[in-house]
Formats: sequence, structure tokens, C-alpha cells
Amino acid sequence: MKEYKYKVKGAEYTVKINDVEGNMAKVEVNGIPFEVEMERPMHLTHKPVIRPVAHVHHGPVTPAAAPVAQPEVPAGNGTAVRAPLPGTVNAVAVTVGQAVKKGQTVVVLEAMKMENNINAECDGTVTAVHVNKGDSVREGAMLVTIG
Repeated sequence: MKEYKYKVKGAEYTVKINDVEGNMAKVEVNGIPFEVEMERPMHLTHKPVIRPVAHVHHGPVTPAAAPVAQPEVPAGNGTAVRAPLPGTVNAVAVTVGQAVKKGQTVVVLEAMKMENNINAECDGTVTAVHVNKGDSVREGAMLVTIG
């Protein structure tokens, strides 16, 4: 497994290449797995050995600019507020522990040069924030969880 560290616009990313077969690569960006299709096949001289590693999570994961984040397992208890379309997070308007009302803006998402307010779908308390300003997200990606 090869590991690289990058800094994009001041944000640090750790990219691990787990496996490459032909033009498909299985990678992790800050712990989030992605399958990346490359323009041309890349051949490794040896197959990487994947070993379990203890992971300590110190806050929301910030994915790299090229792949987009879509957490597989929800963190926090409650109702997930998901991205209605792919885009870039311009602002996170809430913090963990903050009380929110239905209709209150929790994230501002830029898509196709337009800012979209993403609102809470219910009253409650924010139990998790899954994104940071500058993150790229896919449609359906969890943004925050409200309990």
C-alpha cells in the first residue's frame, strides 16, 4: 500500500492506494474509500498487503478535491440531512450540539455556480457534522445528522 500526503488550498489529505487492477484503483482519502477510474491502466510491480490499522477519528473527514465524499456509515444518532445534488460546501452553518429548527439552513452548497441553502428537515440537536467548508460532495452524501 502506498501512502501520499497532499495539501490543497491549505487542507491536508492522506491518500492511500490499496489496489490497482487495470485502470481501476481502490484508494482511501482521509479514511474514506473510493474506486477511481484512470485514463490508462497502471501496473503495480507487486500487490500491496493490506493490514488492519487502528484509526483514531479527530473530527469530520475532509476528502481530496478530485474524489468526492460520501460517508458509508452514518455518525451520530438521528436524521441525516443529505446533499440533494453534487457540489462544493461553501459554508457549514451549524455545530455539534446546536439546536436547530425545521427549515433552518445547516449547509450552503455550491452547484453549477449557484449557492443552495440546505435546510434542516426536522427540529432537533445537531449530533454530527460530516463535512467541512471546501469539501466536494456527491448527491446523497450525508452533510449533518440531527437527533
